[in-house]
Amino acid sequence: MTENSQQPQSAPTPELPTQYAPADVEGTLYERWVERGYFEADAKSDKPPYTVVIPPPNVTGSLHLGHAFEHTLIDALTRRKRMQGYETLWQPGMDHAGIATQNVVERELGKEGKSRHDLGREAFVERVWQWKAESGGQISGQMRRLGDGVAWSRERFTMDEGLSQAVQTIFKKLYDDELIYRAERIINWCPRCLTAISDIEVEYQDDDGELVSMKYGEGDDTIVVATTRAETMLGDTAVAVHPDDERYKHLVGKNIRLPLTERFIPVVADTHVDPEFGTGAVKVTPAHDPNDFEIGQRHNLPNIAVMDEHAVITVPGPFQGLDRLEARSAIVAALRAEGRIVAEKRPYVHSVGHCSRCKTTIEPRLSMQWWVKVGPLAKAAGDAVRDGRVKIHPQEMEKRYFDWVDNLHDWCISRQLWWGHRIPVWYGPNGEVVCVGPDDEAPTGEGWHQDTDVLDTWFSSGLWPFSTLGWPEQTESLAKFYPNSVLVTGYDILFFWVARMMMFGLYAMDGTPPFHTIALHGMVRDQFGKKMSKSFGNAVNPLDWMDKYGSDALRFTLARGANPGVDVPIGEDWVQGSRNFANKIWNATRFALMNGATVEGPLPDASEMSATDRWILSRLNATVAEVDALYDDFQFAKLSDVLFHFAWDEVFDWYVELSKTTFMAGGEPAKVSGRVLGEVLDVTLRLLHPIVPFVTETLWTTLTGGESVVIAEWPTDSGFRDAGAEREIETLQQVITEVRRFRADQGLQPGQRVPARLTLDGTALAPHEAAIRQLLRLQPEGEAFAATATLPVAGATVALDLSGTIDVAAERKRLAKDLAAAEKEKAQANAKLGNEAFLAKAPDQVVDKIRTRLAKADEDIARIQAQLERLPEA
Repeated sequence: MTENSQQPQSAPTPELPTQYAPADVEGTLYERWVERGYFEADAKSDKPPYTVVIPPPNVTGSLHLGHAFEHTLIDALTRRKRMQGYETLWQPGMDHAGIATQNVVERELGKEGKSRHDLGREAFVERVWQWKAESGGQISGQMRRLGDGVAWSRERFTMDEGLSQAVQTIFKKLYDDELIYRAERIINWCPRCLTAISDIEVEYQDDDGELVSMKYGEGDDTIVVATTRAETMLGDTAVAVHPDDERYKHLVGKNIRLPLTERFIPVVADTHVDPEFGTGAVKVTPAHDPNDFEIGQRHNLPNIAVMDEHAVITVPGPFQGLDRLEARSAIVAALRAEGRIVAEKRPYVHSVGHCSRCKTTIEPRLSMQWWVKVGPLAKAAGDAVRDGRVKIHPQEMEKRYFDWVDNLHDWCISRQLWWGHRIPVWYGPNGEVVCVGPDDEAPTGEGWHQDTDVLDTWFSSGLWPFSTLGWPEQTESLAKFYPNSVLVTGYDILFFWVARMMMFGLYAMDGTPPFHTIALHGMVRDQFGKKMSKSFGNAVNPLDWMDKYGSDALRFTLARGANPGVDVPIGEDWVQGSRNFANKIWNATRFALMNGATVEGPLPDASEMSATDRWILSRLNATVAEVDALYDDFQFAKLSDVLFHFAWDEVFDWYVELSKTTFMAGGEPAKVSGRVLGEVLDVTLRLLHPIVPFVTETLWTTLTGGESVVIAEWPTDSGFRDAGAEREIETLQQVITEVRRFRADQGLQPGQRVPARLTLDGTALAPHEAAIRQLLRLQPEGEAFAATATLPVAGATVALDLSGTIDVAAERKRLAKDLAAAEKEKAQANAKLGNEAFLAKAPDQVVDKIRTRLAKADEDIARIQAQLERLPEA
C-alpha cells in the first residue's frame, strides 16, 4: 500500500447521494479529466514512457462491443501506468478506410442519382472529405462515453498531412530499395467495389455451387476436366496432367479442340496436378486462376482474359455481355447440347471467397498492380519474435504468427479507388517511370501523368506506431514514445495489421520493432458463444447497455471475461450484475463515511488494532500483490475476479459487518477501525479505478478529498502480513457460516432472533462474541434457556434454543420425508448401475447422468441426517 499522495487539508465531507446514478456523473467527470489534461503526454517529461496506440477504428464506424472490449483493456492498462508514475500516451486516431468510406459516399451520391464519375476524381475526393467533416468520426464521442483516457490533442487520421508525408516517404524508400515493384499477376478482384483486394480481405464461406465434368478434344484425343466456374473455359489455354500419369502420356504435347470455340489448346505435363484427384486432368485458365497462372508461366501459355471489371463476359460470340453467373448457365447448356457434359453435381458445396466489405463473390483476375516484396521484411518480422525482442501474449499464439510471416506472399498494395493515398509514381510520354518522395518535385509537361491507383488502407495503418509520433521527422515524441510498450489487439487482425506494423516498423526504424509486447485478445460473442451479427439478431449496441446500466458496468463485465487470446461471451444479465457491484461499492462507501471512515493521519500501529483490522490489512496487501502480478500478465479476467471477491466478500460482507459492533461501541477502537476502513477503501478504490473509473472517481474524491483518482498513486504492497489474524478471522468466518447454514436449514428467517449460549473460552473467538451475536442474530440466553440444538464448530460451541421458533415435530417429519426420497433415489441409481445389461447398452451420457444422480443423493442423505442429529427430540 501507499500513503495517499493527495492528503486533504481537512476532513472530507462524508456526503453521497443515497443512490448511484451513472448518467448524472459520467459525462461531467470525463470532461473534467480532459480539461485538466490528465490524459495528455509530455515528450519532455523525465518520467519513463508507456505508449499504446489505439487500433484505429474506421472513420465510417461507430462503437461496437468489440471496440468497447478492446478499449476497456487498453484504458485499464494506461490508467494503471499513469498512476504508477509513467508518462503515459494512449495515442488516438482513425483510419480513412478506403473501400468502406468510398462505398458510403457513393451510396449517398446514388440517392442523388449520381455516380463518382459524374463528379470526377477531384470533386469526388472533396465530397468524401466533406462527408468526413460532417458525419465521420462519431466514434470519438462514443469513446468519451466509455471513458477512454486518450491524448485527444494528439489525435491523428491516416490521411492527415503528416501521415501522408510518412506514406510517401516509406513508399519512396521501399521503391528505391527495390522492395516495391509493378507486375501483372492474378489478384482478388471485387466486381462490386471495382478494385483489387488483398488475400486477407477475402472471406471464405461454403456456398452451394455446381461441379461440371466436360469433355475436351475429339475421338482418341478426348480428355475430361471438371470445374465449378464453367464460364472461365472460354479463357482456357491448356489442359494439364501429371507427367507420371500413364493414362495421358499419349496426349502430352498434342493440341486438342476447346469446345464452343475455334481454338486448339495443348496438353501439358505439370507436377502441380494431383493424379488422384478427379480425372487427374485440369483445365488451365492463366488469366483467371492463381494456380493456373503459375502453370502458364512455367509453360509459356498465353493469358486470355474473358471478363471485364464488372465480371461481364467480353469474348466475342453468343456469351458476350452476359454476367459471369448468367454465362455459367448458358455455357453449361451449350456444352450439354453438344454432348460434352459427362457429369453434373448440383448442389456442390465448396469454399468460395467473398469481399469482406460488400460480400460479393471474388473473381481472380490477371491485372497490372503494385506489390511489396515481403520476403526480407517478413523474415525480419519473424526474427524479432524468435529472438525475444517482441513477446506475443499468450505465447501459444506465436505459432499462428510464424505460420503467417514465414509463408507470406508478396503483398498487392494498389487499389482501384479514388479515396486514399494516391500512388506517388508518374509516367512519362516515352515510358519513363518516376517515384516521387515528399521533398521531390513531381514531373510536369505534356504526356506526364500520375498513377491513378491508391494504396491499400493497411499500408498507411502499418505505419501507425511511428507515423503518429511525427516520423519521418525526428521529433521529441518519436524519441520519447517509440517503440510502443504494448499492442493490445484482436487475434483476428494478427495478419491484417500486426504483421504489417512489424515489417514496416523494423524497416523504417533501423531494426527497432514497433512494440515490446503484442497482447492478443479474443472476439466478443453472445452469452451462448455465438458470433454477434445483425443477421443473427444478437448484435448489441454498447451505448444501449451504457445508458441502462452505466459505463462502469459494461467495462467491468468485459474485463471480467477477458482471458488472453480467448473469445469473450457476454449477456445483459452479466452487465446487470456488474451494475449491482457498482451499487455495492457505492453503498458500502456511503456507510463507511457515515461511520467514521477516514484517511486522515497515519495508520495506527498494529498493536493498537484488532485482529479484524489486522486481517483486512493483511488481505489488502496480498490483493495488491496479486492484482499487480495479473496486470503484468494481461490476465484481466482473473484480476477483475480477484478485485470483485475482495471488495464484495472480504471488505463489504465481512470487514464492514464485523466492524459494526466496534463502531456502535465507539471510543478509541472505533477510531482505529475507522482509519483502517478508510485506508482499505482508499486502496480498493484505486485498485478498481482503471476498470471502473467513474464510480471510483466519485467515491475516492469524496472519501479522501483528493483532486482525482486518475492522478493518484497506484497502491503498492507494503509487505504487511499477519498470518495469525488471517487464521483467527477464517475461524470466525467458519463459525458464522456454519451457524447461518444451520439456521437456513431449519427455515429460520435471516432477521429472526434466537436465544443462544456461546462457549468461546480457550479459543481465539472470545473477543468476537459481540460480532458473532450481531451477525447471527443471537440474543442472550435468558433464565428459561433450553439448548435444543448444539453446534460444535472450530473448537467453539454454539447452543441454540429453538423452542418457540420452529415446530420440532413437524420439522422432523419433513426431514424424514426428504430422507426417504433421497434414499429411494439412491437405491434406484444403484440398481441401474449394478445392472450389467443396462450398462452395456446405455449411452455414456446416460450412465454419467445416473452417476451424477447417485452422488447428489448421497450428498442429500448426509445433509439431512446431519440436520436430524442437530434437532432436539420432539
